[in-house]
Formats: sequence, C-alpha cells, structure tokens
Amino acid sequence: MNAPVLTAVGAGIARITLNRPDKRNALDRATIALLSAELRRCALDPAVRVVQITGAGGVFCAGADLTEMQAQAQASESANLADAEQLASMLALLDSMPKPTLARVNGDGYGGALGLLAACDIAVAADDAKFAFTEVRLGIIPAVVSPFVLGKIGESAARRYFLTAETLTAATLKKLGLVHEVVPGVELDACCTRLIDALLKAAPNALAEAKTLISEVAGGSDVAGGASGTAGSGGAAANRAAASREAAARLARLRIQTEAQEGFNAFFAKRKANWRPD
Repeated sequence: MNAPVLTAVGAGIARITLNRPDKRNALDRATIALLSAELRRCALDPAVRVVQITGAGGVFCAGADLTEMQAQAQASESANLADAEQLASMLALLDSMPKPTLARVNGDGYGGALGLLAACDIAVAADDAKFAFTEVRLGIIPAVVSPFVLGKIGESAARRYFLTAETLTAATLKKLGLVHEVVPGVELDACCTRLIDALLKAAPNALAEAKTLISEVAGGSDVAGGASGTAGSGGAAANRAAASREAAARLARLRIQTEAQEGFNAFFAKRKANWRPD
C-alpha cells in the first residue's frame, strides 16, 4: 500500500505530496496524521528551507474523506470532536511553520483543501482548477478552516461563498486573496521554482522572524504593551505607534545577530551571502 503522504527533501526544499490519487487526495485520519508528522519534521530539519505541498495526479485535494466522515456520523460527539481537532492541529502546524510554505495547487480543491491553501504563505494554482466550500451541502459547516480562510478572504466573501457553496475558479480565488498566482498547468512548476528561488535568497532566520511579525501584527496581538484598549482614532494611532516601537526593538535585536552581519558584509563585498544556494 502506498503511503498517503510522500516527502522528498533536496536543495533546501521539502516537497510534500498528498498521495491518494484514487481518493482525489482526500484527507482521512491517516493522511492528516502523517502530514502533521512531516510538518513537524520539516520545522526541525535545518536542511529544509522551504516547504511545498501539492497533490498526486490531477487533483490537489478533495477535502475531508467523505466515507470516513459518514462513518463518524454514527460516532459520539466526543469522538467527532477528536476527529475535527486532528485537522485543526495540522492546519495550525502549517500556519505556524517557521519556514516559508508554498501550495502548488495542481488541480481542484474542496472544503478542507481551502484550509491548506489559507494556512500556506504562498499559493500558486493551475488556471483550470475549481474550488468550493461544499460543507453546507452536506449539512455541516467549514468550521475548522474558517479562522485561516477568513484571514485571507475576509468576512464579506465568506458570507457569500460559505453559504452558497458555489464553484470558484482559480482566478476568483486570486481576487479573493486565497491564491497569489494563477498560471496554465504547464507553467505551474516554473512559477513555483521562481518563487522558491526568491525565498532561498533570503536569510532563514529573517524569514522566520518576518512570518512571526506578520502573524502578530496582522492578528492584532498586544504588541503595544497595553495600549490596545485605548478608544477612538487617537487610541488607534497610539496602538500603531506602540506597535512600531515594538517592531523597532525586533529590528535592533536582529541587526546585531550573525545572520544580519553576514547579509550586510556580503552586500558591501558584492558577494552572495552564505545561506544562498546559487
């Protein structure tokens, strides 16, 4: 029996493939468990600089395994909670990965697959791929993926597409912000390679720090040291000022680190920094 998830690591890239083409790469418990394990391993492996996720065959991912989900309908609420929490934990691992993540969307994606796209930093989709939040047509809701998806598409789009379950094109997903690039299928690998090459030119720790910065500032964390409770436009300005000061402290800390010193030395010496593979 083939493993439901395959990982190949080389040249700084971990290429993770959902490998259930006969099931349209649907996410059953075994697949989610193995994908979670691979994400944990990649996070800790210094040889991995970028993580790419794709699907085997002509489909990216059909979302949850409906056969398994139908069986879960007969299980207890606590068993269903544990099942849903497994998916939530996997998406959280992907979302918090300290290394850049790229979704190579080679085909259609439904339901939970859109959670994978949303949890990745960058998504590139084939132009003929189709997508949908199909959950309401099965009597359920896109609950687990919602925190990740709404962060990308916003409340207005969710109010429409979570409710209508209508089919979305890759071009529509790009307009919504869930996909960054849409290309013909034959150009998918070239586009992914171009993006990966750009990522590999960046300093590894700086990339991790940039991801943390984005998450905390976009998430509205209390980087302002308590000013977030201030009301009115003046309070909002105070929040931004405090957050900027906190970010300045991050920058000052990074400037004196070995990685930044190497980056500046390489720039002025007109040579490539030691983390660059080219």
